[in-house]
Amino acid sequence: MRRRKFLQSSLLAPAVLSSAPALRAQKTTAPKSKINVAVLGSGLRGQSHVDLLLRRDDCTVTAIADIDPEMVQRTRALFDKQGKTQPRYYTDGPEDYKNLLAKEDLDAVMIATPWRWHTPMAVAAMEAGTYVGTEVCGAFSLDECWELVRTHEATGSHLFFLENVCYRRDVMAILNMVRQGMFGELLHLEGGYQHDLRAVKFNDGKQPYGGGVKFGPEAFHEARWRTAHSVHRNGDLYPTHGVGPVANYININRGNRFVGLSSMASKARGLHDYIVNHPAGGPDHPNAKVEFKLGDKVTTLLSTANGETVVLHHDTNLPRPYSLG
Repeated sequence: MRRRKFLQSSLLAPAVLSSAPALRAQKTTAPKSKINVAVLGSGLRGQSHVDLLLRRDDCTVTAIADIDPEMVQRTRALFDKQGKTQPRYYTDGPEDYKNLLAKEDLDAVMIATPWRWHTPMAVAAMEAGTYVGTEVCGAFSLDECWELVRTHEATGSHLFFLENVCYRRDVMAILNMVRQGMFGELLHLEGGYQHDLRAVKFNDGKQPYGGGVKFGPEAFHEARWRTAHSVHRNGDLYPTHGVGPVANYININRGNRFVGLSSMASKARGLHDYIVNHPAGGPDHPNAKVEFKLGDKVTTLLSTANGETVVLHHDTNLPRPYSLG
């Protein structure tokens, strides 16, 4: 059976196999020509999703949840530009998305909020009977990973991680070549996320990280939450850009699986040096006193059940060109 036919025929499976409520079964067994979509988080990534959704004739964006007035205003402008009816906005605090899920008639939810919100929002949306597309990373612990799996199994609602690198044309071209056997048997793969994000992580030096005016053109909003991860966590904070494509190449969870992991990080120097040497910073800048836990270069080695090895690279603190490794 070809993949597309399989996907089409399997759309009915959740309603048949799960113990979800009758309403959920009705949603799955009655195909629609147009679906209702809500977007949780209308920042820059969320606005990108909204813009793409508004260009389609097979869906309607019916609701938006966000706590940032400026981002909401920018999102409103997207609807005006496309001549589309404004959705309902849920802006009354970070938990207002729960009211959205309770009140709206939805088929799908797109999650583009800061990382920490992905799991609770995805779980709540699946429990509300909607399909979920969530930006990465998704989970912050093994417990959260299992929470996502078990919620899907209990509700029959599907969860899809929006790992965009898997769908780059060059990455898909390599996947096609792998599946045609052009490289023979694969033994070792490498990938990663190497992206100079220093300008995204800081403001202009007037307040501590994430607190005020931006260094870079769009740093202000993302710095509010992203910089804290570099302060308090050490590890590969963003692994799926690298692991997504290579997992497809070696059929992870399609007959193969990862079975081992070893990871190490270098010392942290890049963010501190950036603050001290930036024209708006300096040694007396408040951020110069921050101790960053995130190592500048994180290297992870994975092993698989079928005997391949994978190396992943993570580097968002150093001056370097963008590279997937």
